[in-house]
Amino acid sequence: MRILVTGAGGFIGSHLTERLVKEGHKVRAFVHYNSSNTWGWLEESEVKDDIEVFAGDIRDYDSVRAAMRGIEVVFHLAALIGIPYSYVTPVAYIRTNIEGTYNICQAAREEGVRRVIHTSTSEVYGTARYVPIDEEHPLQAQSPYAASKIGADQLSLSFYRSFDLPVTVVRPFNTYGPRQSARAVIPAIITQLLSGQEEIKLGNLAPTRDFNFVADTVNGFITAGMATNTVGEVVNIGSGREISIGDLVELIGQLMGIKVRVQADAERYRPEASEVERLCCDNRKAARMVGWRPEFSLNEGLAITIDWFKNHLALYKAGQYNV
Repeated sequence: MRILVTGAGGFIGSHLTERLVKEGHKVRAFVHYNSSNTWGWLEESEVKDDIEVFAGDIRDYDSVRAAMRGIEVVFHLAALIGIPYSYVTPVAYIRTNIEGTYNICQAAREEGVRRVIHTSTSEVYGTARYVPIDEEHPLQAQSPYAASKIGADQLSLSFYRSFDLPVTVVRPFNTYGPRQSARAVIPAIITQLLSGQEEIKLGNLAPTRDFNFVADTVNGFITAGMATNTVGEVVNIGSGREISIGDLVELIGQLMGIKVRVQADAERYRPEASEVERLCCDNRKAARMVGWRPEFSLNEGLAITIDWFKNHLALYKAGQYNV
């Protein structure tokens, strides 16, 4: 199929682009325009010569509409995702995440696109009121980022209900793996340890998260996004397991053979009412509707991730807090 992936140069987007190419699809990769014409993680990808790269800005309707021409399926991943930066400039998240999603939905409607797969996030649920968290769980915006993603989710679903746009909302829980930004907790832990720091800096160790290896997330995007019975649906993609950040630190230390000491860094803490204390995915809908289940255990995924970071540590500023 002729597929557009927005955010294709990013962490999950680059993995998804590679997987779609390997499955035989013709992929147009939408990357953020920049003066040096760099393509993010696709720059060194083994499928670099097999994709059509389109440089534009998700906030610009003209470039989104141009990228959409001749496309059958859109995987929309382009977004601002850093929670700490959303405290600094909330309006940037409105413009990118909400207005960008409008541009995708309207252009897809105008161009007659057959499927739109919109990327959500488990952050829209906020601190779990019950676990595991199913798709009917109330939505709670505990950060400007989460608020922008709730707005984007609801906007995309409104286009399905109002205009019959064939939208599926895929809602991944915390994805990790090779290429992830150091602003995320797993790369933050691994890069500090690999750089030889005797004491690593982290924020709150008490919250629990449901971590999903990137290959499982990508499989969930494709499986749920391309299925005929998921139009108009929200589908959780997660492992169904939760672990506290403190226990995660110990586990990574064990896998790396390092005794880890942690120094609390006030800069890395969220505002108290903004902290999401607990996330654990109910993935039964994905299993029931499309047969998706995670294949990688946390230990397996972390081992692969640690090995990748060992070979790419020079790309990261270990120990520096990425907002």
